[in-house]
Amino acid sequence: METNEKGFKKELNLINATSIVAGSMIGSGIFIVTSAMSRDLGSSGWLLFTWFLTGLLTMSAALSYGELAGMMPNAGGQYVYIQRAYGKLVSFLYGWTVFTVIQTGVIAAVAVAFANYTSVFIPKLETQLFSLTETTVITYKQVMAIASVILLTYINTKGVQNGKKLQLLFTVAKLFALFALIVLGLYVGLQTDVLSQNFESPWNAFKTVLNEDGTTTVTQLTGLALTAAIGTTIINSLFSSDAWNNVTFIAAEIKDPKRNIPRSLFLGTTIVTVIYLLANLAYLALLPMGGDPESASVIDKGIMFASEDRVGAAAANIILGNVGVFVMAGLIMISTFGCNSGLILAGGRLFYAMSKDGLFFKQAGELNQHNVPAKALWFQCIWASVLCISGKYGDLLTYATFASLLFYILTIYGIFILRKKEPNTERPYKAFGYPIIPALYILVTLLICVTLLIYDTKNTGLGLVIVLLGIPVYYISQSGLKSKNE
Repeated sequence: METNEKGFKKELNLINATSIVAGSMIGSGIFIVTSAMSRDLGSSGWLLFTWFLTGLLTMSAALSYGELAGMMPNAGGQYVYIQRAYGKLVSFLYGWTVFTVIQTGVIAAVAVAFANYTSVFIPKLETQLFSLTETTVITYKQVMAIASVILLTYINTKGVQNGKKLQLLFTVAKLFALFALIVLGLYVGLQTDVLSQNFESPWNAFKTVLNEDGTTTVTQLTGLALTAAIGTTIINSLFSSDAWNNVTFIAAEIKDPKRNIPRSLFLGTTIVTVIYLLANLAYLALLPMGGDPESASVIDKGIMFASEDRVGAAAANIILGNVGVFVMAGLIMISTFGCNSGLILAGGRLFYAMSKDGLFFKQAGELNQHNVPAKALWFQCIWASVLCISGKYGDLLTYATFASLLFYILTIYGIFILRKKEPNTERPYKAFGYPIIPALYILVTLLICVTLLIYDTKNTGLGLVIVLLGIPVYYISQSGLKSKNE
């Protein structure tokens, strides 16, 4: 087995790397967020456009990252790229945000989603165990969520071979299930006139707000208001398409990383983009865009008012009847479990890289007998479990998604910096469409961030606070390290 200079085993081929990209991206979001987006936009055309724009942004970012991955095929990925372009402080802020909210928050949220859908088959999971405070209640669901994180962490500490097999199995399973949902959805839906009705006025946009008394308020969207609506609701589809960058964290364990990481980024993001667009088309073929929030009928509720925003479950109900609820619950269980397998596998490598730079717990920089940073994985597991108990992961994800966009912008701008600073460095792969594609990504994503700052100031502001809290932590930790060395 090929081993690199740091002791990691290069056991992941192109298929494994691609399964990590696609598997980490597909969680529970695609089955839920379309409902909220339809209320924000009210238009089938603009809904699909927003998903299409999300795909373009994701793919263009992935193609840009390929250049950095080829230059620096090291454990830690994006963290390493940021440090090379901007220095230790900015890279620490990225790692700090990833540990406190981005990686661990997503792991917690996905684990709880897994437990939520498991409770469809085992209702007892809804039972309360005890209360920590008046607002913090512990249920069997949370225990199961934590148990799933611990199990996946344990499996991944036994070697990357186990992790890659599990990831590939679950990625193939959920891709197959999603394709089945799309094919059956379009087959059933196209036998009705639902799709044609949804596209009678595809560009007539309006925002629908459900009031506390059950009534709705509808506001027409044109010009700046429409731009603002797209700029704010796209956070839903961007979150559902996130985590593609996780494959860069495990670069040290990928065979021929200079070629396979750029390829896996392109293949994985392309596959998921196509699936997401087709899944939304299937929803539009099965369910009317608008609906009645007070109705008991799945089809009368429509996409906008699908029960608990579970538009995927509503679509499955149309295809398979009442059994569709269980089929969809099973699909989301597979999807979320597989998603967390990839997230847990990749995250520990970033914290390993930070530890090697003296920016994380020293023990996280050790490899076990299976050539895996087991202690880094357990640190990640502990904090993700705390977030499962606290119930704050949902809030943290809202804050962290904005922070993630900022770091994507910084990372891609780093390509321009490194082209100037290191013109002679070997670049096995060069960013597609440079400088136009990377520049367009930065411009469009900056516009989205500005829109979010204006129209969702609280959440985006708290996202910035989390990032900036890392500054005093960095200087305190470096001061302590300096004193220790002296």
